[in-house]
Amino acid sequence: MHRLEISDLITAIDPHDGHRIPVRRAEVIQRLRESGDERAAVIVAGLPADRDGVLDPHAVDRLLISVHTELQRLSEELRIGERLVHLLGPLFTAIRTTTGQPGPYRLVDVGCGLGYAVRWLAATNALGADVELVGVDLDAALVGEADRLARAEGLGCRFVHGNAFDLPEAATVYISTGVLHHFRGAALAEFFQAQAASPAQAFCHFDIAATRLAPIGARVFHRARMRHPLGRHDGVVSAQRAHSDETLLRAAAVPGIRPLLYEPRGAVNPFCTTLRPVIGVRPHLEAPLRQALGRAARRLVGPEHLAEAVR
Repeated sequence: MHRLEISDLITAIDPHDGHRIPVRRAEVIQRLRESGDERAAVIVAGLPADRDGVLDPHAVDRLLISVHTELQRLSEELRIGERLVHLLGPLFTAIRTTTGQPGPYRLVDVGCGLGYAVRWLAATNALGADVELVGVDLDAALVGEADRLARAEGLGCRFVHGNAFDLPEAATVYISTGVLHHFRGAALAEFFQAQAASPAQAFCHFDIAATRLAPIGARVFHRARMRHPLGRHDGVVSAQRAHSDETLLRAAAVPGIRPLLYEPRGAVNPFCTTLRPVIGVRPHLEAPLRQALGRAARRLVGPEHLAEAVR
């Protein structure tokens, strides 16, 4: 059975109006037990609920903010900001070159959480003043905390509660970190289709590399660094749910998009690979992107790489 992440189950959002839906603790426990995860069921059983068995939304918000704060430390240690700029810098260079028009350009972080990526990019101005930075998340509490942190840090970025694909102003580039593994089956293809159907020029989504060592590394790190059992549990399950290279490239191969994988499995040291991105560009951007990447373009492969690997 597919293992489930607790954080995906203890909050629920109405997809039509974005309002929060009450979550019954017993129903979450039942789903976890049906998936064979008794440990997760015990964790949820310890979360506060009212007399009707509905999980306390304020307690859930505090818990998720705490867990995401600890996850930010992981992003710092994995140097997510630098990894993003390594690819986004050349990507925006390619976009500027091909459009021949001045900005502003708009980067939208899908499922931004506490907004670490957007805040880091804003603090360093690594992409240039012509790139507007926007973080979007369906969780109002996380967006509120991201906005509070950005204001406290005096950063020129903004955060929005809602669906990243329903913004009134179109994105130029979509990004995410640690989001893709939450989408399963048809939902993963729909995620990429929504971006292809938008005016966006490209996307760059970082997620856990699906190696045999990933769950082991996640278990060691989260057991050592995460305080709450929920964070320890979900960190390991995230690694177990990571999508393979084949799954990502096939799902991202939607009309109007050239899917590319950076540092595919088999081309890098599995002991050093934790996250790697799947990139999608409008076909006319591939050549200028490779040129802007220089020698690093050798690490960029398309779906044909998978066919060659099978031979």
